Amino acid sequence: MAGRECFHCKQWVEDGQAHDCWTTSESALTADLSEDLRDAWERLRETAADFGDQRIYASHNSIMFSRKACYFFVRPKRSVLEIAVFLGRRVKAPQIRHIHQSSKTKFAHLIHVKHRDEVEAPITDWLREAYEQSELLSARRDRKPAQSRKTPARATKAKKTARPRRTPAAGKAARPSKRRTA
Repeated sequence: MAGRECFHCKQWVEDGQAHDCWTTSESALTADLSEDLRDAWERLRETAADFGDQRIYASHNSIMFSRKACYFFVRPKRSVLEIAVFLGRRVKAPQIRHIHQSSKTKFAHLIHVKHRDEVEAPITDWLREAYEQSELLSARRDRKPAQSRKTPARATKAKKTARPRRTPAAGKAARPSKRRTA
């Protein structure tokens, strides 16, 4: 049969068959999780949803939690839930595996969660902090740059002109060329 292999997901797609490997859903991303990870995911989602008005959506391999901008996301993996929390400061704690400066004002803190019991303070505190600061941190980025005050025009310097080439002084012989002649 005629068809092609999808460049992204490597799935075989028949001619005329609809294929969209980019769209995904929460349920598709969490379908293969173990029971412990599924419990941890449900607790994490409940905790974040209780913070207030926000948008929760799936995007490629992650589930994003955002107000105006994303304040944290979860990447479900085979053995862990990888959480990236965006805070306006660096936090040093044993739960944080890596910190990456994601912008001028935000630091992404990577956390691995393996069990439901890990979704408690201080992780939930960091999630709440990220939720509360997300609009403030994104507002800093959206702020228009300060208007520069007008300064008086500077006096322009005269352009430098090329110096004339130096010629051997009268009475001195020119250096012999290093080029060999045959």
